[in-house]
Amino acid sequence: MSTLAPPTLAREDWLEAASGHRSRARAWTQPTRDRRARGVKHPVHDFLHTYYRLSLGKLERWHPGLGVLLEDCPEARDMFQKRYYRFEEGSCSVDPARLDAKSRERLQFTLSLLRATQSRPPNFACHGLHEWAMVYQGMMVRHEKTVPLRLPQEEIDALVRARPLCCSHFDAFRFFAPGAQKLNRLQPELLAREENEQPGCIHANMDLYKWAAKALPWISSDLLWQCFHLALKAREIDMRASPYDLTGFGYEPIPVETTEGRSSYEEEQRLLTREARPLRNKLIQQLEEVLTES
Repeated sequence: MSTLAPPTLAREDWLEAASGHRSRARAWTQPTRDRRARGVKHPVHDFLHTYYRLSLGKLERWHPGLGVLLEDCPEARDMFQKRYYRFEEGSCSVDPARLDAKSRERLQFTLSLLRATQSRPPNFACHGLHEWAMVYQGMMVRHEKTVPLRLPQEEIDALVRARPLCCSHFDAFRFFAPGAQKLNRLQPELLAREENEQPGCIHANMDLYKWAAKALPWISSDLLWQCFHLALKAREIDMRASPYDLTGFGYEPIPVETTEGRSSYEEEQRLLTREARPLRNKLIQQLEEVLTES
């Protein structure tokens, strides 16, 4: 049975989709640019553009993803690089045959990591203590010039020593203060991420944005944007559960130093995990399709 080619999106339709994506993104990116121009730091949101290095311009740029044909036109030639796109017979589309060996290896790693993460049962026992472990003993208080700590240092240190630390995410663990790293039940390593990451981890769910960004333009900007919104939500929960006082930025704390606060954090973590699961599945599916056709 022959496989029918997908229909080609008319110029006005895909330009409208690209414009809609750009408008949605600029509602976020323009205030970020304005804040940067004023030299104003945001202890919650800046992380999404420093740790995750996709530029604001690339976040605004629309890509249709694999399997979507666009009517060719001058705007297409301006928007889409021939390095990634094929232009022929009046249409253009992202071309997986142009995936170079290094990019293919990166996508294969990403796919393997996402599959491994999705296959594990979620663990909700960490209670957001990674941010507490990072400021343990006051050696590396990252946001001290922007926001104060909401508890005395000795109370923060006492909680880190009293509660079990069980961080499974290497990129969170590596920022722990040295004394706190010794207290963590796991010692996650860079090359062992596939063995440790699990779907209840707030950072593993936040990282869906990172993996989607690294998969551009092979995956769709629609999926990228959904992952960005999840990352934003995760980051806000992450920092509300931290020992920083963010009330000046409009965030009420999740006081994980209390039984009630830990219960609230776990509830937020479970909701985030349920929201992340279908996005991880979509990312897995799109990466499988790209790697199959490359």
